[in-house]
Amino acid sequence: MSASRTQFYLDKQNAKWKGVCAGIADYTGIEVLWVRVAMVLLTFAGGFPWTLIGYWLVAWMGQTKPIGLYETVEDQKFWQGVRSNPKRSTAEVRSKFRDIDRRLADIELHYTSRNSQLAQEIDSLR
Repeated sequence: MSASRTQFYLDKQNAKWKGVCAGIADYTGIEVLWVRVAMVLLTFAGGFPWTLIGYWLVAWMGQTKPIGLYETVEDQKFWQGVRSNPKRSTAEVRSKFRDIDRRLADIELHYTSRNSQLAQEIDSLR
């Protein structure tokens, strides 16, 4: 079974402790340093018991990120964008397919029109 690229995973490879902050950073595309700073600030700003309870629950329930989940850095950025705004990502993919379809239609038109001109020239030589 292949791993889902839209699911939250604990990032044990970039973890400092359990991989929760690194997993949140990987899931959202935010730099891991800022996620860790936000976690510490939230804990000291009055969320003391709840942030630690939430951290442990996520660490206990979360699955470890599979090795090789993303093929390239561009692939990772694409899936982070899909997770943050799926409708925008769908619109981008649809737009890219429309552009490819238009370009293929232009190539097909050029190819078929060139052949008809060539056929006319050959017929005129007969």
